[in-house]
Amino acid sequence: MEKSIATLDKGTICSSWNYCGQRLATGLIDGTIAIFDTSDPASSFFTSTFKFKVNNGSITKVVWVPPEYGDAIACICSDGSLSIWEEISEDSEPVQWKQCTSFGGPLDQVLDGQFGNSVSSLKLTIAYSNGLVKVYEILDSMELKNWQLQAEFQNVTDSLAKFGKASCSLASISWNPQRNESRPASFVLGFNSDTPQLNSPKVWEFDQDHQRWLPVAELGDNSDLVNALAWAPNIGRPYELIAVATSKEISIWQMASDPDANGRLSVEKVGMFPCHDNQVWQMEWDMSGMTLATSGTDGRVRLWQSNLNGIWHEQAVIESAT
Repeated sequence: MEKSIATLDKGTICSSWNYCGQRLATGLIDGTIAIFDTSDPASSFFTSTFKFKVNNGSITKVVWVPPEYGDAIACICSDGSLSIWEEISEDSEPVQWKQCTSFGGPLDQVLDGQFGNSVSSLKLTIAYSNGLVKVYEILDSMELKNWQLQAEFQNVTDSLAKFGKASCSLASISWNPQRNESRPASFVLGFNSDTPQLNSPKVWEFDQDHQRWLPVAELGDNSDLVNALAWAPNIGRPYELIAVATSKEISIWQMASDPDANGRLSVEKVGMFPCHDNQVWQMEWDMSGMTLATSGTDGRVRLWQSNLNGIWHEQAVIESAT
């Protein structure tokens, strides 16, 4: 039986749950952010507790900061900016959401941004419409306003290859959700651009000895235009799973956890299924990394799982009741 858990504002175009599913942030077409909370932990119904304006344009994406850094979100707006907002409680003053910092803008447009919580510090990876990727790290875990640029590069496997200013319409970043001292920080990145060499999803890993990011795997070829990526949580698997949604299909890639003699991670496409009648725009794994949820232009949410023989299939389709 269907059960409503929240009534969202008219004009809501994106949303994001916090790490434990106890808070919901939504972005509206008028540039407003709404925060939803539940007054009773035993209840599953959420009501709007805060609303604040962050931009004159629409909000295209909302991402929560990892919980150990407080209650904070990053908002990507239609004008190409990314801003970070933190919930502040000062003395006897009422709780407020205040802007900490911002990146990008009309001349340097942000397409995607994701937080990665490495062992050393909080990092923020941002993909820009000109094809550049920038990795920032926080200087003080208590100050979300102070970030320094750690690296800047293009999404290519050949470190000597340089391409002129690209025109990118979409980008997707997904960090490895596991934080492990024995493994370096890593994320996967892909573009939808007019420069084929930038498009294919590539896994980037931080080389601690030389303090640089290196491409260690490539998923697919340059002919695919990437719409969305999702790195699955890993609970005991000897390999990693990464979902890739392109303009043609959704694919599941299996990637080795340990590098070969050349420092590369072997990959294999283990699943492939069609898009949502047209295109997929968002994907999320469940906490176990066994079920993939996808949404697309057909207005449906589809759930995908692998059977005991390793064959991926559609498990369920969820449609709006209205």
